[in-house]
Amino acid sequence: MSAAAVWSVDPRTGKPREQVGTEATAADVDRAVRAAHATREALADRAVRAAFLRTAADLLDASVDEVVATADAETALGSPRLTGELARTSGQLRAFAAVVEDGAYLDVRIDLPDPSAVPPRPDLRRWKIPLGVVAVYAASNFPLAFSVPGGDTASALAAGCPVVVKAHPGHPATSELTAALLRRAAAKAGLPEDVVVLVHGFDAGVELVRHPLVAAAGFTGSVRGGRALFDAAVARPVPIPFHGELGSLNPVVITPGALAERAEETGAGLAGSMTLGAGQFCTKPGFVLAPAGPDGDRFLAALTEGVARAGAAVLLDHRMRAAFVDGVAERAALDGVEAPVVPGAADEHTVTPGVLTVDAARLAAGEHALLLEECFGPVTVVARYADETEITAVLGRLPGNLTATLHCAEEDPAAPGLLAALTPLAGRVLVGGWPTGVAVAAAQHHGGPYPATTSTATSVGATAIERWLRPIAYQSTPQHLLPPELRDDNPPAVPRG
Repeated sequence: MSAAAVWSVDPRTGKPREQVGTEATAADVDRAVRAAHATREALADRAVRAAFLRTAADLLDASVDEVVATADAETALGSPRLTGELARTSGQLRAFAAVVEDGAYLDVRIDLPDPSAVPPRPDLRRWKIPLGVVAVYAASNFPLAFSVPGGDTASALAAGCPVVVKAHPGHPATSELTAALLRRAAAKAGLPEDVVVLVHGFDAGVELVRHPLVAAAGFTGSVRGGRALFDAAVARPVPIPFHGELGSLNPVVITPGALAERAEETGAGLAGSMTLGAGQFCTKPGFVLAPAGPDGDRFLAALTEGVARAGAAVLLDHRMRAAFVDGVAERAALDGVEAPVVPGAADEHTVTPGVLTVDAARLAAGEHALLLEECFGPVTVVARYADETEITAVLGRLPGNLTATLHCAEEDPAAPGLLAALTPLAGRVLVGGWPTGVAVAAAQHHGGPYPATTSTATSVGATAIERWLRPIAYQSTPQHLLPPELRDDNPPAVPRG
């Protein structure tokens, strides 16, 4: 039987654009992984890796018009958004090149021998080495920054790990184009092109995580898909790390003091954040605890006005559109749920954003668990509370999240306790502002308790490289047998702890 065709589809019309390739068979996946595995030694030179990452960034930037046009045709995210995303993507590659050159990520630590210690201490020299081939699963909502040339790929290559990417079916042509650019960059840097290999197909994704030469995996997607792959990763004869970003509600708590100061501003800000990118950001604020009362009414009026003004939007594909339409209808039908702005289908290709409201007392009593699950797309749930007891009860029912946000007055007596209650729920806690937008910085943490992620690692920022490394210590090893970074003279001049 011939392999299934892979088609690029226009989300604005639902019609196929072009056939991009075919789905990989088990034999294809095996060849891809073995080809990537064979490049490990070539990636060992840190200077070459850094040059490769910078060359990849340059090629992406030089191809901005073609890359953005292709990605927009497959995702309907728009040229301005995708142009910014491409800049972020090339910026990540250059940032990891600098990380590689600096060498601090190797975490070199040396303890000289001390025979007087109890027990006596031998010469110990510790650093970190790459795990091996990394499987990367591309994200639907970020066809560049979290897909083929994105942060998982950049950080894995920076660590010295070859990458096999499973393309997302929502943007296969973009995946082929960007993979070709990365492979061309590898050749220009003097590396084998197979340091990056691309495969297509659902079955290929399952085969990939099970392959014995795959040493780790990075995933961004749904709870259902990510959990299935995570279970496969840990059920292997030799389990592997699976760093999955699965889903996040990104709760927001707004105090009465905040709304007394700026009710309309807060409502307008929330409207902008939850409709940004048609509500398809992993950090969209999807659940809000706001006070009942006159200030809460002002906030809700500003929110509904901003959401209504946002208008209809095209989602990433028609499958996601159907899931959104069904999801908001099921939530809106729950007892006591109202829709100041009704979310749902605008026409056969678009959706309208919306706002759902409910009394927080219902959630505190254990009702309507569905409202505490992520609904991917432009909708948010506002739970209106009577007092802090209801806030605490509802927060106690929330799953793990990427972000949690507190809006409070400048001198707000409730703020310390609420901040403490939000801290266990997320990997990034904001006071003021909105969580959409994730700065690429050394102090960034993009992760959180399950189901936000399946590990404690970050997928954004310099420390994302740590996912693809493991520590190893050399004991009483002669200088000439040590890696140069661990020798006394330290010829590469890497930082030491």
